[in-house]
Amino acid sequence: MRDFLDDDFLLYNDTAGELFHTCAKELPILDYHCHIDPREIAEDRVFSNLAQVWLGGDHYKWRLMRANGAPEEEVTGSAPDRVKFQHFAEALPRAAGNPLYHWSHLELRRYFNCSAILNGDTAQQVWEHCNSLLPGLSARRLILQSHVEVVCTTDDPADDLRWHKMLQEDGSFPVLVAPAWRPDKAMNLEKEGFSAYVARLSLAAGMEIRSLRDLLEALEKRMDYFDAMGCRVSDHGLDAVPARFPTEGEAARSFEKALLGQPLSPREQEGYKGFLLRFLGEQYSARGWVMQLHYGALRNANQAGFARLGPDTGYDCIRTADNSLGAAALLDALEQEGRLPKTILYSLNPNDNAMLDALANSFQGAGVRGKVQHGAAWWFNDTKRGMEAQLTSLAESSLLGNFVGMLTDSRSFLSYARHEYFRRILCNLLGDWAERGELPRDMELLKTIVRDVCCENARRYFQFAAGKEAPKA
Repeated sequence: MRDFLDDDFLLYNDTAGELFHTCAKELPILDYHCHIDPREIAEDRVFSNLAQVWLGGDHYKWRLMRANGAPEEEVTGSAPDRVKFQHFAEALPRAAGNPLYHWSHLELRRYFNCSAILNGDTAQQVWEHCNSLLPGLSARRLILQSHVEVVCTTDDPADDLRWHKMLQEDGSFPVLVAPAWRPDKAMNLEKEGFSAYVARLSLAAGMEIRSLRDLLEALEKRMDYFDAMGCRVSDHGLDAVPARFPTEGEAARSFEKALLGQPLSPREQEGYKGFLLRFLGEQYSARGWVMQLHYGALRNANQAGFARLGPDTGYDCIRTADNSLGAAALLDALEQEGRLPKTILYSLNPNDNAMLDALANSFQGAGVRGKVQHGAAWWFNDTKRGMEAQLTSLAESSLLGNFVGMLTDSRSFLSYARHEYFRRILCNLLGDWAERGELPRDMELLKTIVRDVCCENARRYFQFAAGKEAPKA
């Protein structure tokens, strides 16, 4: 009989316990992909109440609240924060088996020393206790308390990176906060507002964008600026990986039609995106950046919800279309040119695990451990079973010891507890294999794998460094 969230939570054998408690537990975190607002770090935001730090922007929690019948006004609307928190507290006891049940209670314990079981009856007690501690838990303190070494935010090419610049000039915060390049708005020429976005990018690059060639030049200028500010990683949120890489002329015609607001066929859309993605991959290779491709989301499945609240509010789901041909074609096109960057592939469809591992292993490179990787279990897959499946698939097809490990992928400063969750699962998996005789019970070997997966591989792979003297934005 085990107590809930005891010291050996998710650790079901002695080897796992030793690996976690003597190795994984205190290792630093390199959060190479998240959606934290750099302004909140620069200004060292202090949150007014628990709902602000816990529920704000967290569509994981919003989905649970909606599933329990909470009205939208009391989920994302103008209802008092205490009312929103009550809805979450009432939904949580029904979330047995959901990682949010574990994450939420880990966060209460790690950041607020609160061992209460959150439900509708304990909500007021938890609210008062946590709120009393919040004045001392600013954004920076939460990051430091989590032993974070690097934070990579998600930044648009048109962003001026003022908050990153402020952090660099201040120099008092010991954690490296670096931008990550997210050019989705430049890719998605079919979406409303594309022309307005191009105009915004023109201002940021200090040049007029009237053609595809202008766009490429502007993006190169912005990549130079991001690189000077310490950027070492890009990220793409793709509905699907394009499988067509047309001539520049064909892509240019599609771009010009989009600027004029003219409709584009699916073939024209895919061709433009394939051309631009290949161009960007070449640029990443030249700069030594890592390319991350997140794909397989069916965005805004609930159009009524999207119309009310906009994107990233909890109305997305899993797209099941086959992306193997597109992903393979992109990697192959870049490899044939000798310009394939280090790449991490993520699919929202868990059925893609084996495919991604086999594909990644087809594009490795001399002198780089795990040049192309199957990324961490993502979004709907970062559950206990999802993490175990991703780790097991990677181990069976490639080299688990070269994996760059967990990322937060969150807008919350409390979400670093997810790294503990991942590390416990990793240690338990290795410990189980050792105790079954499937691995030697060589603790130095096992601890080396744990250290590498939790932090050392990411240090080597991303090569983070403080930004150089940055030019004007």
